[in-house]
Amino acid sequence: MRLTKKKHSCIRLEKDGATLVVDPGAFSEEDAAAGADAVLVTHEHPDHYDEGRLRAALEAGAQVWTLRSVAAELAAAYPGRVHTVGHGDAFTAAGFDVEVHGELHAVIHPDLPRVTNVGFLVDGAVFHPGDALTVPERPVDTLMLPVMAPWNKISEVIDYVREVGPRLTIDVHDALLTELARPIYDRHVSTLGRAEHRRLAPGDVREL
Repeated sequence: MRLTKKKHSCIRLEKDGATLVVDPGAFSEEDAAAGADAVLVTHEHPDHYDEGRLRAALEAGAQVWTLRSVAAELAAAYPGRVHTVGHGDAFTAAGFDVEVHGELHAVIHPDLPRVTNVGFLVDGAVFHPGDALTVPERPVDTLMLPVMAPWNKISEVIDYVREVGPRLTIDVHDALLTELARPIYDRHVSTLGRAEHRRLAPGDVREL
């Protein structure tokens, strides 16, 4: 399986001629979902869900799997091609086996309501948690690690890596992280996370 890092929280996974894209939001490239056979969306926030990008992917033939709040905005226009999923579900999307883990977005502040959020475990290997520190109910080889957000701090990120126990972590949710801060985050996650850590620039590829 080939992983291509896109901007912010978006990734593309490819195998056997099929392409699956996760979270092509407004912070990712305009064409982040172009050519996708399947698209997964973790939650409704615009840095993860951009309606225009998703509609363009659907018009080009993609199918979408997401939670109810996003599916409700698209399903009527694309019958049978927008699938609602939740915690505990399992399905096959463009030849990828996908499990759904998690239910709620991380707490930004107690005064703000928490939206729903799901994480996707792809082929039992790559886990993208969206905006939450969800620990899947099975081992993970490669953890897409949300390194910087209004809802986390570096100690929580490190403890999350330790709890999940992956072989490899790759940064996501990093568009707001300045170049000045990146080496600091790299050092702490690498030395304290107890897993191999990689930061990929947008467009970089990793064979898994």
